[in-house]
Amino acid sequence: MSGEQLTREIGRSGVKASAVGLGTWAIGGWMWGGTDEAQSIAAIQASLEAGVTLIDTAPAYGLGRSEEIVGKALAGRRDKAVIATKCGLVWHTQKGNHFFDQDGKPVHRHLGRDSIVHEVEESLRRLGTDYIDLYITHWQDPTTPIEETVAALEELKQAGKIRAIGASNVDRPELEQYIATGSLDAIQERFSMIDRQIEADLLPLTSANGVSTLSYSSLALGLLSGAIGPEREFSGDDQRKDNPRFSVANRRKAKDFAEATRPVAERHGASIAQTVIAWTLAQPGVTFALCGARNPAQALDNARAGTLRLSTAELVAIDTAISAQLATMDG
Repeated sequence: MSGEQLTREIGRSGVKASAVGLGTWAIGGWMWGGTDEAQSIAAIQASLEAGVTLIDTAPAYGLGRSEEIVGKALAGRRDKAVIATKCGLVWHTQKGNHFFDQDGKPVHRHLGRDSIVHEVEESLRRLGTDYIDLYITHWQDPTTPIEETVAALEELKQAGKIRAIGASNVDRPELEQYIATGSLDAIQERFSMIDRQIEADLLPLTSANGVSTLSYSSLALGLLSGAIGPEREFSGDDQRKDNPRFSVANRRKAKDFAEATRPVAERHGASIAQTVIAWTLAQPGVTFALCGARNPAQALDNARAGTLRLSTAELVAIDTAISAQLATMDG
């Protein structure tokens, strides 16, 4: 495989980052069976060395744990990274709507101005930096007008604490409201070969308005990586343990898809996961693909996807395999 790491701009912000981003939900440990800090730091640093500059994290990933690990990994390397983190899932207040409990603490969806001002300082402290490149509302808060939320984010941008504004897990009316403010640079949404709803309802809007899209779960929690077979068992608090998407039948279909895609991958000396990520980045409207990694080997595997360019014929072959093997997945 050859080629430079693909880079793209985040909306119209002027901030450029690698099209492949490192997602750090698993690094926080919560819902992923714990975390190994040394391996996580090594994974982040290996990503940077391979040209992956976009590092995506959030306070909710382990109640600050992921951000702290990212901060440690970037010490002395801050200028090499484009940090995306989030606000709106809070445990310092019970305003907004209760969303879930983590480690015995109630976490609420809240995007009021005072809360955002508090959150950004906490994130800056944990990350060991004085600015965040892309600040994203993690989940939407129906108790706070989007105009109030965006006004707070605009204040932070004017103060130099953030460089670009994003929103995640939005529906179409919410996206329309964000776009109407004129301040939205990016959205972050679940998108993969088997999660394509945003193609119809969100991507036409973002494409028409110069808004970037970051896909998360690009490998569908690993299901599309080619590495999880029908025999795999999940334990502890691993969220995949009881997820119907990870039924034995679905894992067989994923294995069949991997086999059908293998000729394309082998032509490039690539893994199935790299090929899936490259396909994701080739989809109209998808600007960045976030991929989790918990050790340097996984990080490097993901990073190589950013150097892979698929031909039109190869994309058609992959689409054919998707239709044949993945279209009938349950869950």
